[in-house]
Amino acid sequence: MNQLQQLMPREGAEILLVLFLSFLVGLEREEHKGEGDYSFGGVRTFPLIGLIGYATAMLSGGQIAPVAVGFAVVSAFMLVAYRHKIGQSSLAGATSEMSALVTYLIGALVRTGHFWVATTLGVVSLLLLELKVVLESMARRAEPAEILTFAKFLLLSAVILPALPNQPLGPFGINPFRTWLVVVAVSGLSYASYVFQRATRGRGGIVLGALLGGAYSSTVMTVVLARRAGGENRPHLFSGAMLVASGTMFLRLIALLALFNGELASRLAPSFLGLAAAAIVGGLFLARIPDPRASVPARQFVARNPLELRAALLFGALFVVMLAATDLAVTRLGSVGVYVLGAVMGVADVDPFIMSMTQAARQATPLGVAAVAVLVTVASNNLVKGVYAFLFADRRTGTLGLASLAALAAATLLPIAFF
Repeated sequence: MNQLQQLMPREGAEILLVLFLSFLVGLEREEHKGEGDYSFGGVRTFPLIGLIGYATAMLSGGQIAPVAVGFAVVSAFMLVAYRHKIGQSSLAGATSEMSALVTYLIGALVRTGHFWVATTLGVVSLLLLELKVVLESMARRAEPAEILTFAKFLLLSAVILPALPNQPLGPFGINPFRTWLVVVAVSGLSYASYVFQRATRGRGGIVLGALLGGAYSSTVMTVVLARRAGGENRPHLFSGAMLVASGTMFLRLIALLALFNGELASRLAPSFLGLAAAAIVGGLFLARIPDPRASVPARQFVARNPLELRAALLFGALFVVMLAATDLAVTRLGSVGVYVLGAVMGVADVDPFIMSMTQAARQATPLGVAAVAVLVTVASNNLVKGVYAFLFADRRTGTLGLASLAALAAATLLPIAFF
């Protein structure tokens, strides 16, 4: 915008931006004119509406009332158009009319200097219009119970989180705001994996399921793969998929660490990226080795919605316990106590302990100690997953799974030499 203003008056650059954004929306609506008997607007009407919004805001002299009156007038025209549309078809929607109202606001926003907001509204409107089929397909797939679960979690996150005190409280200096923020972030990342798994349900194979499932929970994914491997006689495929799931776990942990402790994430990122690449590439190579049985097993959907309140509250409780336990380990046992605690937590769930390290590294725990503790925890978890593979899978798959995950656990400990 600043470069355009050097070539022409400010108003000229603003008008070009309004024309560009409103033309894009009108172009998208023009493409759908052939889908029904009547459709409002196109590549001429929408730019005109944007210009009306711009001119109204310009003549208003910064007052909101004239812009509101203009919005009401445009809304009246949209109402007339919509009444005409439903007179021809009872199934007619109001998408074009709503898009026209947004276009009017885009013009007004550009005039008042809100260029970023106007551009965002235009781009988002275009995406919502263009992704109609995808969004409606997602809506049909979504179960009412899952929508309610998401709504409850969103309510707790949007209402309770801002109300929590953002300061250390109690003998262990636990910050309620940051504690619940960690719960929201971990659950949200798991939910993203869950959504991708549902969106790709019925497509892709075992390896794709493991890749997405590793971002949800590599431990759960390993147990599921091990239990299923018993009747498939595909040891290389399933053991390779287990390794891929653990590789995805490293990427998940990098994202979580970066959100809550940039210094700790920077310290561990090179190691974790290398381990993730080695595990995923190694797992893909192992999965491509021919097995005695050539049939391709179908992928099964196994994930549960991670936004269930019981699961979120349980994770929050575990996180608080880990914060307290880490503080006690540091003050009474030193760094060795933190390492032992990390190794023990690797047997169950690595997230609460690793997230506690992101907070402890800000206070009593040195950054190097926190980094080593995270590596010990992840190595312990990879070794335990290998044991799970050996116990729950058939003998050959279990042996391959244990060997590959034990090698990954050993490789996870190698960066400690550089800390």
